[in-house]
Amino acid sequence: MNKRIYIFAFLICIIALPFVKISAQGITVHALMDTTKIRIGEQTKIQLFVNYKTDQKNLKIQWPQFEDTLRKEVEIVDVSKIDTTMPDKNDPNNIQQHQTITVTSFDSGYWALQPFKFIINGDTAKPMETQAFLLEVQTVPVDTAEASIKDIKAPFAEPIDWHEFLPYIYWGLGILAIIVLLIIVIVRLTRKKTKYVAPPPPAEPPHVTALRELNRIKEQRLWQEGKMKEYYTAITDALRVYIEGRYKVHAMELTTDEIMTVMKSQVIDGMSKEKLQQVLSLADYVKFAKAQPIDVENELVWNNALMFIQGTMREEVEKFES
Repeated sequence: MNKRIYIFAFLICIIALPFVKISAQGITVHALMDTTKIRIGEQTKIQLFVNYKTDQKNLKIQWPQFEDTLRKEVEIVDVSKIDTTMPDKNDPNNIQQHQTITVTSFDSGYWALQPFKFIINGDTAKPMETQAFLLEVQTVPVDTAEASIKDIKAPFAEPIDWHEFLPYIYWGLGILAIIVLLIIVIVRLTRKKTKYVAPPPPAEPPHVTALRELNRIKEQRLWQEGKMKEYYTAITDALRVYIEGRYKVHAMELTTDEIMTVMKSQVIDGMSKEKLQQVLSLADYVKFAKAQPIDVENELVWNNALMFIQGTMREEVEKFES
């Protein structure tokens, strides 16, 4: 019977732990979390509090120091400044300090967050700690068979009021007249016999530039040296430059989804589109979600980039040779 009582008391203590303020020497520290359950990419906030009395002289409180993550799966988005307030106007001797930490995660699972430690008056042997948290990060299920996923609607056009542009038109015509007058004067003063200027050589086809860049990336052996982000960034940049030259699309300024949406209007076979989608999507996971692909995937992404260029350069080759 006594053993059951001890077990029951232990469970009560565990359940009540998140709501207990850690205190010592008249100082209390505690933490609150807005929510312990988020989806991948969502954010939640952790509130840190320190309460103490003003009658404590020469009190020095060292707050936890943060870098980019609380742990490798939980990233820190923002850390606010520490503000000091009086939570109870009827008790001016009670002081409260507060700080907000905004976090997010791109890895699904259950992630334990260690207690936050406060050093009081330099006593590192006995730091004050808050309660720990367990953050649940859920994936976002996507059913591609459903037709509910649609493109973003284009922005509505605002009616044009030409009266707003009249001052700019007048100024533009005036500046244009001055420029024309200056050109006429300069030409008359510096008129010389025109010299024949040879036309510039034809520009290098985009696929030639892209293939040379892919070979250079392969020779650098970036992923073999653990430089995953640099490797995937170099490959996607080579493809974006090729798309800009080949299809006149500002691919360097577009996201993966925007590029694939634009490419729907181009005459490209399904296999080439699939190769491009695989390269850009895997690169996004590496660059933004810190994924670690296996060796086969690292080799496959280079091959897919090569196959996309080879599968879409046919018209460009004929145009350049003619």
